[in-house]
Amino acid sequence: MMNQKIKDRYYKFSKYLEDKFGTKVYKITIDAEFSCPNRDGTISDKGCIFCDNSGSFSLSHSSKLSIYEQVQAAINNLPARYNAKKFIAYFQAYTNTYADIAYLKKVYDEAFIDDRVVGISIGTRPDCVDEDKIKLISKYKNPWIEYGVQSANDKTLKLINRGHNFDSFKYAFELTKKYGIKVCAHVIIGLPNETYEDMMVTARELSKLGIDGIKFHVLTVLKNSPLHEIYKMRPIKLLTEDEYCNILCDFIEIMPPYTVVQRTAGTGLLAELVAPLWVKNKFETQNKIDLFLEQRNTHQGIYYPLNC
Repeated sequence: MMNQKIKDRYYKFSKYLEDKFGTKVYKITIDAEFSCPNRDGTISDKGCIFCDNSGSFSLSHSSKLSIYEQVQAAINNLPARYNAKKFIAYFQAYTNTYADIAYLKKVYDEAFIDDRVVGISIGTRPDCVDEDKIKLISKYKNPWIEYGVQSANDKTLKLINRGHNFDSFKYAFELTKKYGIKVCAHVIIGLPNETYEDMMVTARELSKLGIDGIKFHVLTVLKNSPLHEIYKMRPIKLLTEDEYCNILCDFIEIMPPYTVVQRTAGTGLLAELVAPLWVKNKFETQNKIDLFLEQRNTHQGIYYPLNC
């Protein structure tokens, strides 16, 4: 029988970082003023339906600052607040491989201002990498690539105007792993028209791939997003907090024990949030996820490996 007093019922990113670096590590969000092929007309000029004008960026500092200045400002301000001694440069806004190799190298190099920056994490789309870009990223310290997967259901990806299919992600995943780079998948729970089984298919597909990390998001309506326009015209089924937490727990039970859960809840862009309003209570949601796992007496990977 499972131990009733399991301390951590899923593999938290903070635990992974402390084990690897032996101290508190903080991710510095960076806006390198990249664009996105799903916005500039290359694929589409509308973007994904859930994305607002900031490209899912937290706007924690002004993009008018250089990358060096953004990193320096964060390092100067964060240690006192978070007791952080080492940092990971996180290129978050828009598509951070959407440029030529020379420009990418210049941008990434600038983030490593001194030895306190111990790694790099690059948020991008699976259809915006190639072997040369992956080779470049593999040369940096402790590299991660964060791919927006969102769903394994191609019908859903088309509906949300994602501009790529799931096979595109699987190709990018294999190419990235070929060069020893860790991969984090971003998944949105509660996408339009998705059933519970659709979401569990996404969980099983990522589990079978052996994904290194995962970030969970709930579908939210943000101002100035295409989804907001749809929301104003007709009701959209949005998950309650309990529904989200239960589905996330089911997802976690399927994930490999070594998959790092980098995010379970977040406040996101509070000023832009339209619905659901419970998203504002990040810590309440995190605590509820822990409570649900404890009440179930379950943990990450309990159903791994899959019988399929």
